[in-house]
Amino acid sequence: MENIFSLQGTLMHYDWGGQQFLPELLGIANEQGMPFAEYWMGAHPKSSSSILVNNQPVKLVNAIADNPNHYLGNRVATRFGSLPFLLKIQDVQHILSIQVHPTLEEAIAGFEKEENAGIPIDAPNRNYKDKNHKPEMLVTLSDFWLLHGFCSPELIAKRLDNIPEFNLLKPLFNKDGLKAVYQFVMEIDSADAHYWLLNLVKREIRKMREGQLTPKDPGWWVARLYPDSEEPEQIDKAIFSIYILNIVHLPKGASLFQSAGLPHAYMQGQCVELMSNSDNVLRAGLTPKHIDVPELIRLTRFETTHPNIQTGLIGREGETQFPVPVDDFALTRITITPEINYQHTSSSPEILVVTEGAALLNQKMVLKKGESVYILPNTDYQITCSGAVTLFRAWVP
Repeated sequence: MENIFSLQGTLMHYDWGGQQFLPELLGIANEQGMPFAEYWMGAHPKSSSSILVNNQPVKLVNAIADNPNHYLGNRVATRFGSLPFLLKIQDVQHILSIQVHPTLEEAIAGFEKEENAGIPIDAPNRNYKDKNHKPEMLVTLSDFWLLHGFCSPELIAKRLDNIPEFNLLKPLFNKDGLKAVYQFVMEIDSADAHYWLLNLVKREIRKMREGQLTPKDPGWWVARLYPDSEEPEQIDKAIFSIYILNIVHLPKGASLFQSAGLPHAYMQGQCVELMSNSDNVLRAGLTPKHIDVPELIRLTRFETTHPNIQTGLIGREGETQFPVPVDDFALTRITITPEINYQHTSSSPEILVVTEGAALLNQKMVLKKGESVYILPNTDYQITCSGAVTLFRAWVP
């Protein structure tokens, strides 16, 4: 009976992705220079990975549906009914859409409301694709930049004072607070927003070219949105978010958890991301996709965020754990050398992926960089190597 299956993930070619990192990781050519944004490993119905069963590829989502107790184990099958996590490797070349995710209760209510309204599941104006929340844990594979939660009221007030285009927002901020300001900006007509923000963007582009900005400045990221233009044709009002959200820099190997209601956006770098098996996203802009302002405002937590950057907890030899406050998933980084014989027994379904080096699984299965496997619960395995190797292990606690 097979307990460890070679796994083939799926690629997402979103336009914010880079052209080199994922092709090099996966050992594939990119002669056309396509954007490679994400590599998905999991059983999401939108784009399920495949596993090799008797040397034949089978969609993991179908294998689980046909025999959930076998592929998930009784505990996970009873608790979740499907694989509760989705593992991704991402290469962020350009800023993603600014977004928030719902809580589990909000996702269930939103999904049922849209179902009752008869909105097709694949409709472009659909907010809720499933009944699940979407908490996310990222661990960086390089220097990484992102927007993460709101700045302090003091810093927001200072920027409303110091940036001429934002002066008109200061009375509203003083009287009714951040939520009122954000809602006002998000409801401005797009054409009006363009003319309101045009001089600001032109000024940031000039300052960028004159070397006056660094990645710690909001203007750096605003200018990067319009790299080939001194007079942008259409400015997205969502750039306002860049001035009121925390700009966070993570070194390689650092981690950060993103909970429901927290506005965020990845801006540059490569990472491993582990999340609940969901595609529920409410977007605030910097995207051609659907934006639902009332629902976005309703879900967003308008509170100051102090980014809780972690480097992980050292476990047994070779392990670094990245704790999360949810029970859908857990993430472990395994870093070993030839002197370490790593042995483990899975307590749930697991996905292993190699990000650096090459490993030998159970003395017979070679895992090269970019390759991954799906492991059944209650499986004993060992990992050895002839040189340094780094793997990530996703599992259910």
